[in-house]
Amino acid sequence: MTSPQRAPGGFPVVGIIGGGQLARMCAGPASELAIGLSVLAEAPDAAAAQVVPSSPVGDHRDVEAVLAFARDCDVVTFDHEHVPDEVLSALVAAGVPLHPTPDALVYAQDKLRMRRRLTEIGVACPAWAQARTADQVEAFAARVGWPLVAKTPRGGYDGKGVRVVGTVDELQDWLDQVGAPGPLADGILLEERVEFVRELAVLIARSPSNQAAAWPVVETVQTDGICTEVLAPAPDLDPGLAAVATEAGLRIAESLQVTGVFAVEMFEVRDAESGAPSYVVNELAMRPHNSGHWSMDGAVTGQFEQHLRAVLDLPLGAPTPREPHTVMANVLGGDYPELYPAYRHLMARDPGLKLHLYGKTVRVGRKIGHVNVSGTDLADLRERARHAADYLAGVITE
Repeated sequence: MTSPQRAPGGFPVVGIIGGGQLARMCAGPASELAIGLSVLAEAPDAAAAQVVPSSPVGDHRDVEAVLAFARDCDVVTFDHEHVPDEVLSALVAAGVPLHPTPDALVYAQDKLRMRRRLTEIGVACPAWAQARTADQVEAFAARVGWPLVAKTPRGGYDGKGVRVVGTVDELQDWLDQVGAPGPLADGILLEERVEFVRELAVLIARSPSNQAAAWPVVETVQTDGICTEVLAPAPDLDPGLAAVATEAGLRIAESLQVTGVFAVEMFEVRDAESGAPSYVVNELAMRPHNSGHWSMDGAVTGQFEQHLRAVLDLPLGAPTPREPHTVMANVLGGDYPELYPAYRHLMARDPGLKLHLYGKTVRVGRKIGHVNVSGTDLADLRERARHAADYLAGVITE
């Protein structure tokens, strides 16, 4: 792999730590913006390394490798949130501009700190507690009722590091790890199990100059802890709730000083007495997010272009939808490792589809791509998007 080549005119180079599909999907917008792109990839065949010429291979946990990578970049951002504190500190000490900064990124890396901070700034959250002992688990359950949602404060994603438990015994193996180095060093994050109407997400972009932009609130559909469908905008969403949820996202961006694109995952809930719609925040993601993939084709400015604009402190683009509805369906790996024949078939069957595959080896259940389709008939769009995703996965054969 080669070092990034600067384009004529002094255009900058954005470095991305991590070579997954989020970094891969920055390649097209970087080219269109005429900026350089370099990726610190996990392997020569990582998703982003297949399409970004400057993709040196290195471990995001290796301080020297990351510093060497950053020397050729004007700004550095992230494909994932798992870069260790000592690596982030070394980059800051070396004067490397990071977006988001470590001070913001920590709220996506550490769920306990996230819950504390959101509570401090008045953002609605589920009832929660930090537990280090069985007695503390029992005390929280006595307050909110079983079952509980238990989370590892660090290291969890896509449903990993999350349990729904009905007794303290179901957490004994985690309690045994409390205090030891690892994701449970500071204890377990306990949350009440929220009775929700549906899951929503708010996608925000914020630049170092404090310009911010928000896409419409979307509905996300989860299957076994993995997002399988996104409906943009969220259908039949109460306008007042849409405004309140967006305001919460913008407030989080300002209060946490987030730079770049980030997502706020929420539950839509109903007030127990009035029945009025409201929200509670579930998770934060300090990077472009699965809930924003629809914007690549469905908005004037997609999330990957916007992220590059934001981290470079360029003026942000319009997040306006191009059509009344866009549906995104994730493609999960199935029994068919050769995707190209199915890809060709879908292009011919439905020319309105936008197919995005990540260059990953197919494994059952692995997220290997997504499809977008936009238009006016939501039911039709959902059927077309789901058909395409199922066909690529081999769930259906016609």
